[in-house]
Amino acid sequence: MFTDSHCHLAMPELSARLPAIRQAMADAQVDRAVCICTTLEEFPAVHALATTYDNFWATVGVHPDNEGVQEPSLDDLLQRAARPRVVAIGETGLDYYGMEDRKGGRGIADLEWQRDRFRTHIRAARQSRKPLVIHTRSASDDTLAILRDEGEDATATAAGGVFHCFTETDRVARAALDLGFYISFSGIVTFKNAQHLRDVAAFVPLDRLLIETDSPYLAPVPYRGKPNNPSYVPFVARQIASVRGIPVEAVAEATSRNFERLFLKEMP
Repeated sequence: MFTDSHCHLAMPELSARLPAIRQAMADAQVDRAVCICTTLEEFPAVHALATTYDNFWATVGVHPDNEGVQEPSLDDLLQRAARPRVVAIGETGLDYYGMEDRKGGRGIADLEWQRDRFRTHIRAARQSRKPLVIHTRSASDDTLAILRDEGEDATATAAGGVFHCFTETDRVARAALDLGFYISFSGIVTFKNAQHLRDVAAFVPLDRLLIETDSPYLAPVPYRGKPNNPSYVPFVARQIASVRGIPVEAVAEATSRNFERLFLKEMP
């Protein structure tokens, strides 16, 4: 019934509990999940999840905030993207959040390595004909500008993809939609102080909407502050159903259909 379009099940705190998590998913009617890669070093574990379990899929990419890891070349991404059950490139994008504290006081101009890495992922997505999983934090203008510069313009040759764990403004959402991207909401949409996200969730077209946990992070209310896992994604769906005034089953059906269209290339 439900599909978690973005989770990190290869991380130790979740992989150690995988049998219990899979049972919790089944109990919650969470039928499928996309396991997200954040480094090339992590890829074998992420890919193993997808090849071991027929309701998991994998991505390949290096998170924009990861330094001191293997830098992905275009060929690195393309070779891994061609493997069975790899359905997307990412997560990738830009992250400027708190850079004065977290990145040694460097300015935006000093983060050219992030922008170069992002461009490499976009080119891999276009060549492999697989969608992008976009992470953008405090960097939406540059994220959108680079996507446009690389030819992501909602045409047939564009890779497309999803802005995951969306936390930006309605302006950014509309721009992403105009570029042909999907918008995915996480447990943040259930937080008391996230009315602006609920407003965005109310207007995103139902056929361009996805749900996710981003687990082990961002557990939804009523589990906020605790480790997250894919069995909690129905709480995201219920919140979206509430703000849209539709049954939760309609959100589950639409987001699962959108997952198939985006990641599995199945048409409705």
